Amino acid sequence: MPVFYVATVARRRRVAAAFTHAFGRLLLPSCVLLLAACSWYRPEPLTRQDTSTKADELARIRIDPSTMPLPSLAAHRFDPTTGLDVEDVAMLAVVNNPDLKLARDDLGIARAQAFSAGLLPDPQLSASSDFPGATGFSRAFSYGLSMDLMAIVTRGANKRSAEAGTAKVDLGLLWQEWQVIAQAKQLYLKASLSAQTLPLLKQQFELARQRYECTEQALNAHEVTDDESGAALLAYGDARKQYDEAERAAEQTHHDLNALLGLSPDVQLRLKAAVDGAPVDDKYIGDALGALPARRPDLIALQAGYASQEEKYRAAVLNQFPSLSIGFVRARDTSEIYTSGFQINLTLPIFNRNRGNIAIERATRTRLRDEYQVRLNEAYADVAHLRADIVILTRELQRAQAVLPGIELVARDAEQAYAQHDIALGTYVDAMSESLSKRVDIATLRESLAEQRIALQALLGNAIPDSSNYEHRFAQAHAK
Repeated sequence: MPVFYVATVARRRRVAAAFTHAFGRLLLPSCVLLLAACSWYRPEPLTRQDTSTKADELARIRIDPSTMPLPSLAAHRFDPTTGLDVEDVAMLAVVNNPDLKLARDDLGIARAQAFSAGLLPDPQLSASSDFPGATGFSRAFSYGLSMDLMAIVTRGANKRSAEAGTAKVDLGLLWQEWQVIAQAKQLYLKASLSAQTLPLLKQQFELARQRYECTEQALNAHEVTDDESGAALLAYGDARKQYDEAERAAEQTHHDLNALLGLSPDVQLRLKAAVDGAPVDDKYIGDALGALPARRPDLIALQAGYASQEEKYRAAVLNQFPSLSIGFVRARDTSEIYTSGFQINLTLPIFNRNRGNIAIERATRTRLRDEYQVRLNEAYADVAHLRADIVILTRELQRAQAVLPGIELVARDAEQAYAQHDIALGTYVDAMSESLSKRVDIATLRESLAEQRIALQALLGNAIPDSSNYEHRFAQAHAK
């Protein structure tokens, strides 16, 4: 073998050894750095006990008003020590409602997805080695580094789509907070109604029971007929049924309110007396309806969802072009000849061309457009229904309040006459029952009217007069 050939082979082996040594010195620190930047798994086992808020925990809850989604709540100081008013209940619902906790977890997932969509694709490193089976030949190797270019091309559209999706989830959470606030206020009104009407219904029940017992005694003494006794029994049964139903309704309200507030079932809330709200201004309703698409968080969320789908559609159109991957290759064959070059992987758009995904994203965009229009139409219809219902309830309440003084006057006269033994028990009970029933009816109408006002406020967002608050929150969510 010639001397120059032996020297060349030796030199190439020294170069290869030096290259391998240098590659190893670079690879080891790189691996250490990658491991240091990696996320690590941490187990988080599930609990096996009830974690609902207990009575002693409720007294220790502190709420920052600045975190509230409505200005009326942001200006209110939460203090459960002296009892809860309607604003306290709404604030507690915002921070402690179980469904809102899940919705905030969904927002965290959406933000993580937006973060993932903005990451650049990792380069791909390939390495191979061949060991010759005959003597006189060297080990062959090949190293390559490549990058998927199409992932970079579609990164912008995917990132904008994920950001718009995050904004949709964020605004959906705001809309859900509005609904939970409305539900909390309505349940607060129901609980206040029960506190007002249960004593009246119990008094009515006691009067019916007193008349029934007296009628039974008179029947045994053959002083009244069976028809009179049967009428007293029916009135007693109706009064008892009405009182029992009111008790069950009060228990159901207690259960629903505690569940909405994330409280333990045994927590008994001390609620302050409800205050009648101001009448709804029709002029303001008209102005709020005109700005509804820019005020309602659910409508803005659907707009963000549509924008997200636009970017998905754009990404699908970009993906119809050939998928291109470019890389660098360094290799050596068994005869110790070194080569350097590049590789290109190209998908030929002959059969698929991503036409299926393009059709799916286009149809999804059409569906989101229709969903937005349907929701907008429903919003106008719901507002119209509530306005009509409020007019009817207001008229009924005015009629009931107009006749109440006369009915109460008759009841007071009957009570005085019965005390003086001038009228029979049945006449006295009828007059008192009519007065109690009318007072229950008025309390119920007031509660229903207040509930409709709250529902209308939730639909129009008239607790927040400036729609720029939502636009600012939308911009913040879109920038994350």
